Amino acid sequence: MTGIRPTGSLHLGHYGGALENWRKLQHEYQAFFLIADYQVSDYADQVDDVRGWVLEVAMDWLAVGLDPEISNFGVESLVPEHAELTTWLSWWVPLGRLQRNPTLKAEMDDIGESVPVAFFTYPVMQTANILMPRSHLVPVGEDQLPHIEMTREVARRFNRLFGNGEEIFPVPKGLVGRVPRLVGIDGPDTKMSKSKDNAIWLKDDEETVTKKVRSMYTDPTRLRATDPGHVEGNPVFMYHDAFNPNEDEVNDLKERYRAGTVGDVEVKTKLAAALNEMMEPWRERRAHFEAHPEQVREALAAGTERYRAAAQATMERVREALKLDYLG
Repeated sequence: MTGIRPTGSLHLGHYGGALENWRKLQHEYQAFFLIADYQVSDYADQVDDVRGWVLEVAMDWLAVGLDPEISNFGVESLVPEHAELTTWLSWWVPLGRLQRNPTLKAEMDDIGESVPVAFFTYPVMQTANILMPRSHLVPVGEDQLPHIEMTREVARRFNRLFGNGEEIFPVPKGLVGRVPRLVGIDGPDTKMSKSKDNAIWLKDDEETVTKKVRSMYTDPTRLRATDPGHVEGNPVFMYHDAFNPNEDEVNDLKERYRAGTVGDVEVKTKLAAALNEMMEPWRERRAHFEAHPEQVREALAAGTERYRAAAQATMERVREALKLDYLG
């Protein structure tokens, strides 16, 4: 099981860190992919936007090759059992544990003093999301590993307190993608974001990708093409390493870049070519689904129905373990 918050289109960081893994794992596991709309950090001001973003995320999934015929696409708010399990699990997650979560701390620092209560409940909901289909494996980005560790703690504690020798929840393992962390195209220390528009989006056309690659930050100490350059920490070469399958070409570019015998133009031209070749099948599939949006909604509806069936089965086990059959 894994998922993503619908806050806009997805980018190459999502692909290298997560979606590439998801596409492979859907053939090896019973896969549940969740669009976590409860967890949009500024939902109150973005209700209309989220509606479009849910479909946008689903279209990105379909474009890169996630198959709703063999996996389960779900929308979090359409499976109310998520909210129920979150409420129960919140009794076994100390507030201090949430406050120490590095991802949560960073987001709260961005907001300032007026932090909504939901910022403390959404990590618990992430735990509920993972445990709901009784997941064994959770493919995530590197920054989500603290959430996986908290989920493992909660699963072990719940099983110990209420399992009576039975494993109510499997203790899941996290799996980080091939590209743990990808920087923005504007510098080696920047995070990709919609507000900065410093990412290559999965839906970008060939011309847009080429234009963005040409504008990428490289080595600020290199003033001329004949100057020896730095490959390490250079975003252009980070993207080459992540997405250019021609290792001989990449190694040759690195060697010549260090020696000052290749210019940024050639390095970027070859990166743009590699990215566009990788992304062309995505564009073809996206064009199909943009012409048939009803198929996107059908994939979400069918997957959410299967998602809820799994959730209802899990909650039966939870209610039995918690002895909630007061009227039985």
